[in-house]
Amino acid sequence: MHVILLILGILCLFYFLCIAFFVGHGTNFYFIWLLLGCGAILLSVLIKKGIWAERFPGWFRRTFVILVCIGLSIFLFVEGLIISGFSIAAPDGLDYLVVLGAQMKASGPSKALQYRLDAAIDYLIRNPDTYVIVSGGQGSDEHISEAQGMYDYLVVKGISKDRIIKEDQSKNTFQNLTFSAEYLKKETDSVGVVSNNFHVFRAVKIAQKAGYQNVYGIAARGEPFLQLNNMTREFLGVLKDFFVGNM
Repeated sequence: MHVILLILGILCLFYFLCIAFFVGHGTNFYFIWLLLGCGAILLSVLIKKGIWAERFPGWFRRTFVILVCIGLSIFLFVEGLIISGFSIAAPDGLDYLVVLGAQMKASGPSKALQYRLDAAIDYLIRNPDTYVIVSGGQGSDEHISEAQGMYDYLVVKGISKDRIIKEDQSKNTFQNLTFSAEYLKKETDSVGVVSNNFHVFRAVKIAQKAGYQNVYGIAARGEPFLQLNNMTREFLGVLKDFFVGNM
């Protein structure tokens, strides 16, 4: 067991270092891999040296194992729900798309946001009567609002300004969909919610809870190397929105 924990710890630390120094990141969530890596290595050392069995009472060790098993079961169940959003398809002829915001950099949309916009462009080209709402406010580390950055990107790519609506006040997914609903009739309009594949399940569920009656997910690709990090973060996002009543 201590060998498995040691290998897992090293892999977590390697993943953390790759994100920190080579891949890039939009949030500091990736530090979880540093914590998990250090924790796994520490537990491996405690087991190998016999400290885990000698210094920690049996009831504590059993409780720890039970809690880990319960946590893993919940994690795998929620991840299955998240993965179910990867293959969601929207029909042609929707009235609106809502593109959910992500980080805007000085050089333009982040990779995650660019993937969302490119997926929206593909749909808009095929469906010239569909309007698009670009939704996202301006973060403290962003030079313009996400909505403005998305608007500029779509216009450069050939999408008519008359088809683009900017919602530039929202700060999270719930606000994205709640504030965007002011520009459409959520009870009757057909709406496609565009986000990265790992985020589609939660986004659609939030939209349904917010009163969208005819809503579909449109899954853009995710960044391959960051997919594990993003899906782990999304697990916590699903739990949070479930417990606060957003979905």
